[in-house]
Amino acid sequence: MTLTTPRLLTFVASIILAALAVANLLHVHLPMVGPFVADHRTGMLVAAYAVLAAGVVIPGL
Repeated sequence: MTLTTPRLLTFVASIILAALAVANLLHVHLPMVGPFVADHRTGMLVAAYAVLAAGVVIPGL
């Protein structure tokens, strides 16, 4: 299995998911997405890591 660098879009999507979860952890007010992020903070961090891992393992993602 060869590992590849993820595309920029995949990397940015992972960063956005992780940043939302961490911002909520630091009690930053997030209008519109705040309640969802507060309820699913751990899942969003796992999803961010999964997106980044998929981008490394699957070529072209």
